[in-house]
Formats: sequence, structure tokens, C-alpha cells
Amino acid sequence: MTTREARGVAAVDSEEESIAGYLQRNPEFFERHQAVLARLKLPHARGGSAISLVERQIEVLREKLGGLEGKLAELVRVARANDAIAERLHRFTRRLLRSAPRGEMLARIESGLREDFDAFHAALVLIGAAPDPCAPRFVRALAADDPNLKSFESLFASGKPRCGQARDSQREFLFGPEGLEMGSVALVPLGEKGALGLLALGSADRDRFHPGMSTEFLARLAELIGDSLAGAGD
Repeated sequence: MTTREARGVAAVDSEEESIAGYLQRNPEFFERHQAVLARLKLPHARGGSAISLVERQIEVLREKLGGLEGKLAELVRVARANDAIAERLHRFTRRLLRSAPRGEMLARIESGLREDFDAFHAALVLIGAAPDPCAPRFVRALAADDPNLKSFESLFASGKPRCGQARDSQREFLFGPEGLEMGSVALVPLGEKGALGLLALGSADRDRFHPGMSTEFLARLAELIGDSLAGAGD
């Protein structure tokens, strides 16, 4: 490009910037000059013949509307999912409200997890609890110094639920022979820093419990279980 051509391009750019600036400062320009607006033509966004500025604006608004409709649909989906979780948590809470002996309370927790949350693979690890031959099969009663708890030390230290993958040894300990088939798990400490133990939920679906999911309802579930066991009779 020659120096003269470069100057010409710069002059055009400067002129276009001036025009754009003028129109931004005077948005009523096209109201005073509607004939100019009617004669303006723009390339169609998807190719083809030229269209008027008004038609182009309508296209842009339609695209924005489509995006907003998509966002609204996602918000509605999330809201419905949250409503469903709230309803399940409500049903689970009602199961545990009535006082009952510890063995019966454990049975209610097991049936609630299965029926209210479709948690067909669950394990409840209770630290310092005496073994109870009448407790449901999903309960593990361990001493505080049990070596099986060492692999969960980081979970207890965080005091927060964790979702995603788990070690083979952890899955086998929690779920028995079926543990190796669990594609994803949720590990939820019970009590302060896991002082009471932990709740484990497993699924063959690798995406059922993933690291990006919200764990707020799992934390509430843990609080309900911890409080119900603390208030259960012998």
C-alpha cells in the first residue's frame, strides 16, 4: 500500500468514526430524516439480498429474544429441579421428626434415602457407635481409630460434602463388592468435621455425582441425619 492509499484509508476511517459518533450523540437523527432511514440497505446476516436497517434491527432483536428464551428455559428447569429436591427433603424430614429407638431411626434413614432420593446404593458410617446386629445392612459402626477411616481424613478435615470419583478401596469398603461398579459417589461428613461419621451415596452413572454440582442439599441431609441420631433413644 502506498503512502497516498494509506492516507486515504485513514481519512475514511476518521470520517466513519465521526459519523458513528454523531449518530450516537444524536439518536433522533433518523426520526428527522426518515427518508434516509428507508433508503439504507445492509447485507443480510445469512447472505443473500440486502435488507433495510429496520429489518436488520428486527433480526437482531429476534436473536436476542431467542437467547433470552433459552436462558429463561434454563432458569425454569433449575427452579423445578430445586423444587423437587425441596419436596424430597421435606418428606425425608417428616420421616425423622417422630422420636424412635436408634434402630428404628436407622431404618427410617435407610428407607428415606432409598424412597425419597432414589439412593439405592448408600452407606452410613458411624464412628464410635456400638455394633448393632439389628441395624440395617447399610450401617457401618467403627471405632475412632479404625484404619478404614484414614483414607477419609481429608474429607473430615474439610467438613464439606465431596462429589465425584473415589478410590477403589473406599468404594469397596463403603459398598462392598458392588463398590467397584460405582461410577460416581457423594461423600458427606456427619457432625463437626465428621465427628459422627459419614454418609456415602453411590451411582453407576458417572455424572450422577460430579464435582461441579451443588452440595447444599447434601449438607442439609447430613444435618438432619446427625440430629435425628443424636435425639434417638436406645
